[in-house]
Amino acid sequence: MTLSVRQIGPCFVGEVSGVDLRKPLSRQEATEIEAAMDHYAVLVFHDQDITDEQQMAFALNFGERENPRGGNITKTEDFRLDSGLNDVSNLGKDGRPLARDSRAHLFNLGNCLWHSDSSFRAIPAKFSLLSARVVNPNGGNTEFADMRAAYDALDDETKTEIEDLICEHSLMYSRGSLGFLDYSEEEKQMFKPVRQRLVRTHPRHGRKSLFLSSHAGAIIGMSMPEARVLLRDLTEHATQPSFVHVHKWKLHDLVMWDNRQTMHRVRRYDQSQPRDMRRATVAGTEPTVTQQAAE
Repeated sequence: MTLSVRQIGPCFVGEVSGVDLRKPLSRQEATEIEAAMDHYAVLVFHDQDITDEQQMAFALNFGERENPRGGNITKTEDFRLDSGLNDVSNLGKDGRPLARDSRAHLFNLGNCLWHSDSSFRAIPAKFSLLSARVVNPNGGNTEFADMRAAYDALDDETKTEIEDLICEHSLMYSRGSLGFLDYSEEEKQMFKPVRQRLVRTHPRHGRKSLFLSSHAGAIIGMSMPEARVLLRDLTEHATQPSFVHVHKWKLHDLVMWDNRQTMHRVRRYDQSQPRDMRRATVAGTEPTVTQQAAE
């Protein structure tokens, strides 16, 4: 079979056929998929019944695995997965849905907010690859927003205003907006804000995009209320239906997205039922701005 991609979203998102992710990619296939990512920003692969090891091997065609430390509050001894994949399920180590009042569950609800994976890291993530191992029967769709198209649609005055703005990103901002304020001193140190450009340029095709996320809670040189009003306005603009694609998960779907060009969020679902989703994260290669100690 020959690898092919067809657009399924309003202005982005491609559906890929002609590739079996259980098998190693040829160099040509990896090149074609990365080129498709540059163009579509989100790729959907159906019917990929893969193991953790196969998922990770596929991801490593596009860069190094991101070090997951600092991305959650789960202790190492409580990890459900030992394969190097990020566990974005609603399951505990015992394989059962987390209790609704568990600290891990409450923290994970932040994934329902619009965000870009690992924007809270000094070097944010490149690609994320999410595999559906158990699909929840009620809800749980993932929505994606094209931040390139959102930037393009801004008026020239706004583009000029935001061109050089620097934001602070932290998991404490996103979780705090939901009322999660329970952090140990170790976690506060781990989640210290990092700085990211509000407008970033893609390194391969040079197209500009908004770099927004629920993790963004401050703008350097701007009062907190003013910054949050601007960030809220930009997020409302960027998540209009004309820029958004809704992915309705089927068993063994794998969806791959470029965090440099998109935002995403999961929609609410029945937390009493299992949802087993496993993510491989490809590390970014450089910061968007020189890091300084957050003030």
